[in-house]
Amino acid sequence: MIDNINNINQLMIKLENLLIKQDSFSKEINELRQEIKLLKSTYIMEQVENVKSNLEVIDFNNEVKKTMLTPFQQYEQVKTFKNQDQYSDTKSINPPKIKSDIEKFIGENLINKIGIIITVIGVAIGAKYSIEHQLISPLTRIILGYLMGLILLGFGIKLKKKYENYSSVLVSGGIAILYFLTFFAYSFYALMPQVIAFILMVFFTAFTIIAAINYNKQIIALIGLVGAYAVPFLLSDGSGKVAVLFSYMAIINIGILLIAFKKYWKLLYYSSFFLTWLIFIMWYTTKFQITIHFGLSLIFLFVFFTIFYLIFLAYKLLQKEKFKSADILLLLANIFIFYGIGYSILNNHKTGEQLLGLFTLGNAIIHFGVSVIIYKQKLADKNLFFLLVGLVLVFITITIPVQLEGNWVTLLWVFESALLFWIGRTKNVSVFEKLSYPLMFLAFFSIAHDFITDLSFYMQAYRGTGFVPIFNIYFLSSILFITSFSFINYLNNNKKYTSNLFQQKALNSIITFSIPAILLFVIYYSLHLEITYYWEQLYDDSSIMIENVGQSHPDYYFNHDIQRFQKIWIINYSLLFFSILSFVNIKKIKNRKLGLITLCINAFLIFEFLSNRLNILKDLRESYLNQILSKYYHRGIFNIGIRYISFILVGLLLYTMYKYLKNDFLKPISEKIKLAYDLLLHISVLWIASNELINWMEILKFSQSYELGLSILWGLYALFLIFLGIWKKKKHLRIFSFALFTITLIKLFFYDISHLDTIAKTIVFVSLGILLLLISFLYNKFKHKIN
Repeated sequence: MIDNINNINQLMIKLENLLIKQDSFSKEINELRQEIKLLKSTYIMEQVENVKSNLEVIDFNNEVKKTMLTPFQQYEQVKTFKNQDQYSDTKSINPPKIKSDIEKFIGENLINKIGIIITVIGVAIGAKYSIEHQLISPLTRIILGYLMGLILLGFGIKLKKKYENYSSVLVSGGIAILYFLTFFAYSFYALMPQVIAFILMVFFTAFTIIAAINYNKQIIALIGLVGAYAVPFLLSDGSGKVAVLFSYMAIINIGILLIAFKKYWKLLYYSSFFLTWLIFIMWYTTKFQITIHFGLSLIFLFVFFTIFYLIFLAYKLLQKEKFKSADILLLLANIFIFYGIGYSILNNHKTGEQLLGLFTLGNAIIHFGVSVIIYKQKLADKNLFFLLVGLVLVFITITIPVQLEGNWVTLLWVFESALLFWIGRTKNVSVFEKLSYPLMFLAFFSIAHDFITDLSFYMQAYRGTGFVPIFNIYFLSSILFITSFSFINYLNNNKKYTSNLFQQKALNSIITFSIPAILLFVIYYSLHLEITYYWEQLYDDSSIMIENVGQSHPDYYFNHDIQRFQKIWIINYSLLFFSILSFVNIKKIKNRKLGLITLCINAFLIFEFLSNRLNILKDLRESYLNQILSKYYHRGIFNIGIRYISFILVGLLLYTMYKYLKNDFLKPISEKIKLAYDLLLHISVLWIASNELINWMEILKFSQSYELGLSILWGLYALFLIFLGIWKKKKHLRIFSFALFTITLIKLFFYDISHLDTIAKTIVFVSLGILLLLISFLYNKFKHKIN
């Protein structure tokens, strides 16, 4: 009983506390309601005041006049206005539109821009006419031009309050004219010293910056700054004052850089970037002279690079915005143009070419410094930081091969692609991954170009001095390329790092196929070239001059066995390479596409060996047996022994193809190609056995009777195929046996009879007859097993 009373008391206390809290909440709710009502009424009165000042109605006589409304009418008007469009404060009360959008665009925007352009052109034409006809002195022309520019500026500034767009066009036109005239006064007429001209240009640049930011109009910057690029070319006198031109351009770009700290005007940056580098590259390709412009070109190259580097970073870093694809492309373009032109300038200079490695390292230091500043100040997103760090690694890595005159372009592209792919895939930055793919293909085309052209030039340069296999710059470059693509291939196949970049299966399949295909091609072909040029060097060194009696000129001879060895070692290398690749795929990779491709390549290599390389082995044998020019060149037993290395490698390749057909990952397809493999296997064995029979008959001086031996060999092999076809229950082997016997009989009756003596004919006929009887016996004995 006592416990119940205690529980009741506790519950009553809780109830009282809740009632107190309820009263408190009610008071707060009421206060909030009062505040909301007050704010609503204030907002309504503000809207009413706006309506009072701006509302216009049209009477029956089409006269527009101000109308005063009662408070209730004003409130209803605001309610109607708000219901019609809550985001607009003029939609329901504006007068009917008299002008269409097109008309407004033409009248308010297009005409004034066309007008200012025509005005500037007119001033230029008038100045040109006065110059050609000597109507007024140069000083008068400049003064009148300045007056024209200042008048445009004055009118533009005065009209800013009421006609801002129109005013901005006038101001930009006036600035452009002042730029032009200052350049003319200094460069063409020498009316002012260089210091004064530069001070004026700096002043105009500062004024343009202030005006562009004040008006918040990109058009001012475009017309006033970038438009000024046309000046030196429109009125150039061919004097070749390139230092003045580049200084003028640098001042313009510094102005654009200052704007970049406040505004992100892409069109302005793109235009200045394109025009600056276009002018510089055109000058470099047409007017550049290494003895005159070496120092000047490097100075302004660095100035332009630095300005644009800062332009592309300034606004993004200050505002801490993310870098998009276009931003990264521009940044990379600026870096590559600077490095490419700088490398070319140094490479064409006797002293400069010794500084190529230092120049490359300097690029790494620049990017390292910027990345450190960004990291410490936390100025940008991780994408830019990773990009700059990657550029540091790239330039450091290629410093050594550049200093050694390596194929630096290939290395730059492949390292860059590996870096971007790594960042994009591991850090899940899709922009970087997208950028890596075109660089991969560029790197591949570059190294393919090196394989085709540069290495042959390298060989020409080193002829007579000794070509060092493996330890040469081109092979080392190939190793770096292979390392980079191996890293890319590893990341691409690593399930830990997946990519959702390619939604289309076809595109994804192309990328997935291309990366390992490029890797395998470069691995194979880099070693292929080492073998090729090693033997070419030996062949060149084998040249000898022999004086012949009765001839006025000596004869030159080469050891042609070296060329034969070259071809045999290339096919041996190919057989070994694809055997290893096949085994790796069977044991580790287990890729069906790679399996099918290697099967096709393996079949092609075997066909190539049988149809062409066996003839080369025959030439080596004959060279050994006849000892041609043995007085000057060694003809050893290896001329014959090398054939057995090739036979072993052919057997190894055939064995890998057999293992392919036994593997599960090729099982659905392997059943369809077993017939083709059996035919290839037995054709290869029979072809090589026939060639070996001829080889030993030649060595043993039995060449007159090899027709006899071939016929018996083919008959025996046909018998073997019958036995094997019955044992393995393979009908196609038995059919092949019949075909082989048919060919043998045709050879016997149409060729052997006319070339063999009586004893040989007897042996052949008896042998083949016995073989046919054995075949018949086998068919009768095992007829219950033949299906």
